[in-house]
Amino acid sequence: MQGFRGATTVEHDTAEDILDATEELLHALVDANGIGPDDIVSAIFTVTTDLVATFPARASRRMGWDGVAILHTTEIPVPGSLPRCIRVLVHAYSARPRDQVRHAYLRAATVLRPDRSR
Repeated sequence: MQGFRGATTVEHDTAEDILDATEELLHALVDANGIGPDDIVSAIFTVTTDLVATFPARASRRMGWDGVAILHTTEIPVPGSLPRCIRVLVHAYSARPRDQVRHAYLRAATVLRPDRSR
């Protein structure tokens, strides 16, 4: 089992923006790592406190992750931290060695991990 990390941002706190950005992020993670819905065990989503329009996991359900255990929480509101940010940690079965796991940092979230941004 491996952990797959990612983050993205949205321009506006709307359900449509949150779901579209989250779906883009999840597709980037699964495509880059060759994992499918049956490989995924759980996912932890975090959002910054300025995002309240919807739960990001709704995007995962649209992608067929119906049997995946999901948890939502909020990020610590550190002054100066990246606003309107959605983060995810996906636990999935994978034969991929840890040093070959590809994480996805999209949109303005590339500043969080420029070494791992796609």
